[in-house]
Amino acid sequence: MKVKTFRDLLIWQKGMILAREIYLATRKMPKEEMFCLTNQMRRAACSIPMNIAEGYCKYTRPEYMKGLRTAIGSLGELSTAYEIATSLEMIPVNPGLIAKLAEEDRMIQSLLMKLDAKTKEELRLKKDLKRKK
Repeated sequence: MKVKTFRDLLIWQKGMILAREIYLATRKMPKEEMFCLTNQMRRAACSIPMNIAEGYCKYTRPEYMKGLRTAIGSLGELSTAYEIATSLEMIPVNPGLIAKLAEEDRMIQSLLMKLDAKTKEELRLKKDLKRKK
């Protein structure tokens, strides 16, 4: 399938699902956590697809990669907050959610590696062309 907008990106779609699931999971957290861990988890979860979309919409590879790196940072933040919340028994452990966090991490890391390799290859080709002149 041809990617026409950020909405066509599987990593964005999965990020949206993850954000929704975090919102639903955090509804069960103690009310006194609403402006602390609950809020932090929700903001980090929303940041993932938002940064993927923002980077993609800037139409340059460096900006896209920057958005992906920010998204993966938010994913690490979210994963840590989720572990804190489950270890304190604020919310139950959800193996499906843990798997989705890991899958999103793998997908973003893989895409970053591919984009980085493509950038390095283009730089190598440019250097080769300059040498031949």
